[in-house]
Amino acid sequence: MTNDRYDMITGLRDLADFLETNPNIPAPRNVTIHHFPARHADDEMCAEVDKVAALLGSEINRNDVPHGYYRTSVHFGPVEYTALAVLAHRRATYEAETSYFGCVTPDIPACAT
Repeated sequence: MTNDRYDMITGLRDLADFLETNPNIPAPRNVTIHHFPARHADDEMCAEVDKVAALLGSEINRNDVPHGYYRTSVHFGPVEYTALAVLAHRRATYEAETSYFGCVTPDIPACAT
């Protein structure tokens, strides 16, 4: 088992133990753990998600593909494990949308100050 994998599993168990022994700490209603394939060509990232889907026994969420996401997931109650590839066209759209971040300052209404 790799150190990263071991550390993740240990951290999840530690969090569960912490929440169980500290009932006054609010716990989220649900949690999603994301696995992102390393950034490569879309077909390579999709192949990795397909491999994870086969291991999980889950399907690819085809509704997400037109939006630039290739995803599969499985639920353990309110905990979800998701393998997600963000496709090149979605990354390019995001980069274009955020390219002017910080360069434009909107007028702030007087009531907001």
